[in-house]
Amino acid sequence: MTQLGPVALLPAVLSLALASVHVLTRSAPLLDRLSEGGLLSFGGGVSIAYVFVHVLPEIDEFHGPVERHPMLPVPSDRDVYLVVLIGFVTFYGLERLARQSAAESDDDRPTPWVFRIHVASYGAYNAIAGYLLVHQETPAVENLLLFAVALGTHFLLNDVTLESQHETAYHRRGRWVLAAAVLAGTAVGFLTELARSTLGLLFAFLAGGIVLNVVREELPSDRSSRFLPFVAGAAFYTVVLLAT
Repeated sequence: MTQLGPVALLPAVLSLALASVHVLTRSAPLLDRLSEGGLLSFGGGVSIAYVFVHVLPEIDEFHGPVERHPMLPVPSDRDVYLVVLIGFVTFYGLERLARQSAAESDDDRPTPWVFRIHVASYGAYNAIAGYLLVHQETPAVENLLLFAVALGTHFLLNDVTLESQHETAYHRRGRWVLAAAVLAGTAVGFLTELARSTLGLLFAFLAGGIVLNVVREELPSDRSSRFLPFVAGAAFYTVVLLAT
């Protein structure tokens, strides 16, 4: 069990802040204004910079342990990147599932079972993020804050997608499940500590999911994405990461 102290309680505070992102951004007009103003694109740049400048280099530290992880029986220094790919493909599949379900329905909305799969998958994703608030590869206040900021902007992007796809169901139930999942993951993090190799796999899966979710929001023509704010966000957070 993780020992609690003033600094050790910071993950709990940040977990509450991240959970509030899902609760407080439920308003569709608010999300539309954020998108139209380029803030979501800026946030996407922040998230993607965090993955490529901080997370992927940090994942290199897990190469040795991951080679011997029982979940990855084939020895290879690329195994951890295979998990990044799995995270990417998993959330791409969820996006395709939602779009296909909406195309086949009478009201252009995904079916309830697709909503449940979406919420369960993103809930697990949020729980991993909450757990990693407690267990960073390099424990330090600045690393934790950088991680939380990147996650916060990323959660905003996820809210845009889930709100647009599921509307009322997401407002009434989905956002609360995702908020609770972050808190649950953090609680588990305080109570347990996984092997370092497993921690590397969680970071890798999270990285793959972040990349897909950011790309999903920025590339399709039907999104209100903006290139310059995206570049500005990526450049800004790259400078911040390199300076810390």
